[in-house]
Amino acid sequence: MDDKSIRQSNFIYWASGIVSICGIIFEVLFGALGSYILGDGVKQYTLTISLFLTGMGIGASLSEKVMKNLIIAFIYIEFSVAIIGGFSSFTMFGITAFAPAGTDAFYLYLITIIVGALTGVELPILIRKANEIGVTLNKSTARVLFSDYAGGLVGGLLFVFLLRPQFGMVKSAFLVGCINLTVALIVLWLFRKEIRRFAIHAIVGLSIGLMLVIGLFFGEAMAFSFEQKLYKDPIIHMEQSAYQKIILTQDQDDTRLFLDGSLQLSSIDEYRYHEVLVHPTMEYAKEPENILILGGGDGIAAKEVLKYENVNDITVVDLDPAVTDLANSNRLLLELNEGALTNDKVEVIHMDAFTFLESSEEWYDAIIVDLPDPNNESLNKLYTKEFYSLIRNHLLPGGAAMIQATSPIFATEVYWTISKTVASTGMETENLHVDVPSFGNWGFVMASRGQIDMDSITINKSTRFLTDGILKGLTGFGRDEDQQITDDKGNTVNLEVNTLIDPQLIQLYENAWENY
Repeated sequence: MDDKSIRQSNFIYWASGIVSICGIIFEVLFGALGSYILGDGVKQYTLTISLFLTGMGIGASLSEKVMKNLIIAFIYIEFSVAIIGGFSSFTMFGITAFAPAGTDAFYLYLITIIVGALTGVELPILIRKANEIGVTLNKSTARVLFSDYAGGLVGGLLFVFLLRPQFGMVKSAFLVGCINLTVALIVLWLFRKEIRRFAIHAIVGLSIGLMLVIGLFFGEAMAFSFEQKLYKDPIIHMEQSAYQKIILTQDQDDTRLFLDGSLQLSSIDEYRYHEVLVHPTMEYAKEPENILILGGGDGIAAKEVLKYENVNDITVVDLDPAVTDLANSNRLLLELNEGALTNDKVEVIHMDAFTFLESSEEWYDAIIVDLPDPNNESLNKLYTKEFYSLIRNHLLPGGAAMIQATSPIFATEVYWTISKTVASTGMETENLHVDVPSFGNWGFVMASRGQIDMDSITINKSTRFLTDGILKGLTGFGRDEDQQITDDKGNTVNLEVNTLIDPQLIQLYENAWENY
């Protein structure tokens, strides 16, 4: 082999690794897009990975028909991946904002198969070209396959630790598209002497490059305007943390916090939610001193707990430091939480709540569970018998826990499954629900090792909504929201305890909220 052939074959191996990195990034990017826009992360990642691999299989099969003009075929495959993959996130947000319901899911699954198929064609073509150059079949195949598989690992790590947290989904797609295009242009240059109409191919590639660069610098701003249409009020803060997308909106006096598209609070009525979440448990505990808040990174639950003079220590365990940083720096959130997270009595720990309870040796007078709804596997574990058993094991005698448990009217089976799961740990429970205009009718499960007598609980702190009389009224449930759930034929539905081994809630939750 001459020097030219050596350079060409070496770059083919490098190219196989690079395009593999790009392929795996697009694969997980599509899963992240589906999780954020369509919900149910496990379902979306499962579908996109399955469809992408299916597409690769289709592409590998179709590659048998590509036996001539291998370099030009590879170049235009990379051009296609660059333009389709590069604009994938941008167009996904546009379709979600403007197209009829269901179009976004169809579009996402379609481009997943297409990009997967194009990725599946790449590798066989590169192997054939390496053989043409003069490398033996076994050697060329092994090297290209090694580069491809190793590239898959690198791509996954890059997306998780660099691209998604630092660039977001729109810029990441354009950036990876630029990498695919760069590989194509380098291959075009290295093999220019055997390519007819080199200038035309170069112009096509440079034109695609111009579109991708424009998208890289301006696409996110346009996608932001698309995303704005998904929210009722103007977006004043948008951030992609390592764990979730954080959005803050404001319209006059109404400030709203969204995590991955789900509403967490509205400033006009959050007090109804937080007063019921905090005060019944705190008053039941009688002079509580050591308090645990799981979730509650916005700081508002901590503000309510600080109304109790006997409290010495409040531990707030929230997974995402970006949420607590926002709560400590944003003027609107600081007005709501009154700087509670910076109080000397408050310690903020950034850790998974399940892991924290497993490792902690502390006992608490009251445990406030203010976690997001169980709409994926990672959150489901925080609604299991195993998790509630840990809560029971960290409660002092005479202590109590209050657990937010979704809506008993919109998600009746979900609410009573959570209640049954809490009770399965041996704790006594009491069910409450309150009307929160921005959320609707919202439910809570109060739990303690001892009997809970709601008549003995009095609200002695300053509140905007909750009174002794109102508290007693919160324990009554209408016929359409009580635990005697029946199906369309009038048969009683038997609810199962939610566990790590047998998760019941995710499908129940998805079914309950699909029409809301």
